[in-house]
Amino acid sequence: MFNSLSVVGVMRGLTLSVLVLLACVSSAHAEKFARIGRAATPSEIAAWDIDVRPDFQGLPRGSGSVAQGEKIWVARCASCHGEFAESPSVFPPLVGGTTRADIERGRVAGLAAVSENSKTTIMKLATVSTLFDYIRRAMPFDAPKSLKVDEVYAVTAFMLNLADLVPADHVLSEKNIAEVQQRMPNRDGNTMAHGMLDVRGKPDVSGKDCMRDCAIDTNSMLLLPSTVNGLNGNLAEQNRPYGSIRGIETRRNP
Repeated sequence: MFNSLSVVGVMRGLTLSVLVLLACVSSAHAEKFARIGRAATPSEIAAWDIDVRPDFQGLPRGSGSVAQGEKIWVARCASCHGEFAESPSVFPPLVGGTTRADIERGRVAGLAAVSENSKTTIMKLATVSTLFDYIRRAMPFDAPKSLKVDEVYAVTAFMLNLADLVPADHVLSEKNIAEVQQRMPNRDGNTMAHGMLDVRGKPDVSGKDCMRDCAIDTNSMLLLPSTVNGLNGNLAEQNRPYGSIRGIETRRNP
């Protein structure tokens, strides 16, 4: 039988073997593709590897207040998303549709509602890390990754305040962001019980396989609400002129 010291020794040996194997693979890769590119440097990898996980691994140190976030929002975000994240034109609204009961329950009741109302971003989000991560890597739309870490914290704090998740004097940081997670309205909204992750689950879409002479099911076609019809031009003119997908007519009625 192994004692604890023997087990530790075996694990160390396995770890060393794995490191040696990885070094050999890396060396072989470099030799095989010697004239194609080069190995990425640690600093280049660090600049690319900036994702923040739901358990907040990868979250950078920093802080930002709601008040600071409001100033950044007006200057960098409001032109697309509205001054209060209501997104009145092109983009879906970011905040709204949640209640105090949703925050207490951890599941947004409004997501099950059948209506023409847009489902906002804050209604769908299960993790605050997703919000932080997306703002950091993709926003602003015209200059992604241009916000400093503290500015990302500030903009995130402002959005959380709009959703009544933090008070107006709140300062968001890596030290207290986990506390905010416990108030996300849809924190218990993730599910594995659907066809995308489990073939035995309920499919995400309904339909029948058909390869030729397929009948068009008009009942399953997407129909835009009249209130937003034409806001982004005529979709029928924006799709490729081949393939099975055709954009529907979305001209504004005169």
